This record gives sequence, C-alpha cells and structure tokens, in this order.
Amino acid sequence: MSMIRGINVGGKKVKMDRLKELYKSLDFEDVKTYIQSGNVIFESKELDKIKLSHIIEKEIAEIFNFDVKVLLRTKNEMINVINGNPFKQEDFNHLYVTFLSDIPSEKLIKDLACTIDENIENKSDKYNIIGMEIYLFLPNGYGRTKLNNNFFEKKLDISATTRNWRTVNRLVDFVSNM
Repeated sequence: MSMIRGINVGGKKVKMDRLKELYKSLDFEDVKTYIQSGNVIFESKELDKIKLSHIIEKEIAEIFNFDVKVLLRTKNEMINVINGNPFKQEDFNHLYVTFLSDIPSEKLIKDLACTIDENIENKSDKYNIIGMEIYLFLPNGYGRTKLNNNFFEKKLDISATTRNWRTVNRLVDFVSNM
C-alpha cells in the first residue's frame, strides 16, 4: 500500500483514475485508490519497499511533471499501526498518524521533544513516536496544530505524510480484504 505525500494540494493535481492506471502500468495487481489524497492499495511481486517507492516516484514525475514522496506500508505494518495506537482512550475523531519514510534517529527524537516542550503553545496536543509512525492526538484538529508534516520533516530530517484515524482504519479494511 502506498501513501503519496502532497498530491491534490498546492497545484499537484492527480485524478485517482489516472493514478490507478499508472500503478497498473507498473504491473501492480488489485489496484484500488481511496479518497483523493493519494492512497493506493496494490499488490506487487517486488518486495523491496525502497525500490518500489523509487519506481512509483519516478513514474509520477515522468507522467505528472512533479516530484512527490511515496511512503509504503505492508498489510501487516498497517495492522500493527492500528494495534499499536497509544491513544486508544482518546476520541478517535482527533487521532492522526504521521507515516515516516524511515525510523528517525534517537538524537533527533530527543531534540524534537525539547523543541515541542519549549515552543509549542498548545499543550493539549499529544504525540508518540513508535518506529516509523507518529501517533497524534489533536483535540483542536490537524489544521490548528504545529505538529504537522512540515514540522516533523524539518525536525526529524525525514519525509512524512499524515492520515486521520478514519482513513487509516479504512485502508486497513481494504488491505485486509485483498
């Protein structure tokens, strides 16, 4: 499964049917898209996620004439995201997951914690980094937090894309039924 960072915002428009065709042209099977934010569920014989990401990114650049980051997760990784939610007691309408392209370094995670403690005014926003995911509880919504993709990418020197909890669950439903 892939999540594409930053399409259908800021001028990077991609219709999901064209994206689906692009994935099919790469010989991926059982291709499905979910909503307009670049979620593509597919099966591939190629198992190397880094290689797959680069193949998809290159093809998107060639066809749509812009660069994006593609983050991949397997079915089991997505199931683990659901099961690993540290905010199970919180209102799911305010839960988000930021998916990272790699595991951030311990030093950058420590530096991030200091930055958040010192500079983020909204103390009701909570985050928890587990592996390649950042779980977010944002009672005032994603649009009002400083804990967004750009913030995490800058502080952790890593690519990121965020999905709300409903979308994460829906994607798990899709991959579980394949």
